[in-house]
Amino acid sequence: MKSMKTVTVLGAAGAMGSNISAIFASFGAAKVYMLDIGKPDKAIDKAVKSVRAESIRNRLIPADYSMLEECVSESDLVFESVIENIDIKKDVTKKASQFLKQGAYFCTGTSGLSINEISKALPEDFRKKYFGVHFFNPPYNMTLCELIKTDTSEQSDVDYLKDYLSKQLLRTVVVCKDRPAFVGNRVGFQFINAALQLADKYANEGGLDYIDAIFGTFTGRLMAPCNTADFVGLDVHKAIIDNLSANTDDYEKQSYVLTDYLKELVGNKKLGRKSGEGLFKLQINEDGTKIPLVYDIQTKQYRVKNRYKFPFAEKMKAYLQNGDYQLAFNVLREDNSQEAIICKNLLKRYVNYALFVGKEVCDDMSGVDDALATGFGWCPPLALSNALFGTNYPTKYDYRSFFKAGK
Repeated sequence: MKSMKTVTVLGAAGAMGSNISAIFASFGAAKVYMLDIGKPDKAIDKAVKSVRAESIRNRLIPADYSMLEECVSESDLVFESVIENIDIKKDVTKKASQFLKQGAYFCTGTSGLSINEISKALPEDFRKKYFGVHFFNPPYNMTLCELIKTDTSEQSDVDYLKDYLSKQLLRTVVVCKDRPAFVGNRVGFQFINAALQLADKYANEGGLDYIDAIFGTFTGRLMAPCNTADFVGLDVHKAIIDNLSANTDDYEKQSYVLTDYLKELVGNKKLGRKSGEGLFKLQINEDGTKIPLVYDIQTKQYRVKNRYKFPFAEKMKAYLQNGDYQLAFNVLREDNSQEAIICKNLLKRYVNYALFVGKEVCDDMSGVDDALATGFGWCPPLALSNALFGTNYPTKYDYRSFFKAGK
């Protein structure tokens, strides 16, 4: 297989740009031009730190846009990772495409914008080698990579890039059609935003921490949904949901309505972990003690996070601790408390919507399982359906590895 010996990353100083530069440098590229408007040396430090490998530093070359022609003309692959704005992406793509060499690939790391639309910024002759290549954050830990085709893609190029991403960069590759948010984010953020809507609905019960306690690791996910939104960034969450709201019209369209409290937090620059406060906040006292706080939707103030103990959840955790998975799932199926019903209903929606989206977006249904397992760390929908609802879908994933008793 032909290797990508020289790669240029546009927007390399950003969190994803620097991390993806490190992945290219770690797995085969001899030179990775990290091109951005400022502080390229700091971007290299971030890249090295992200993969914990000082050995890649000499393959990372700092650059700015005055070097665009030099970098792009030498590259086998140009990877665009600038801000998630279609006009900016098209502008950067148009400028860089002037210097592409014949046979080079041009890819965008967008998390859900139209690949076909961005490709229009390229000369027509180069469009067949333009693809979406969506890494998940952080790429060192999350191996999912969505490979998105355009209307002009040739199967030989799809096969080549899939082979390169899986065998050279060691990604779990899901080939997708060009649909809003592709498969991972469309299904994942439907679930997350539906959970944020439930927090609003049950604000008098506690809201955010109440809902997260219902969907702990005992329900087959690495991180509870509201906490996931805070980790990703509320501005990023808003951008994905806004895109889905504007460009999808399916039976879960109501899931793509942002709550007023989230819009207010974003408007006040309370964006989650990256800004120090969002849905959650960590208070550090003078004596060094740490107190986890949560945003109270009703009072619009932060309060101490509650430690909820729901009977159905405690029973499930006890069974999971002993490896009695089916007994744990029986508890959830048979419990009719408000919290268990909330849990069952949203898990069913997750499975059903994943199957719907998988048929629309993926080449085969295994892709939707790969996307949620390796992109979010969640028990994938086919495996979850088999575990909780007694179906018999073929899947390579063992559901037992996703269910933990701890939280």
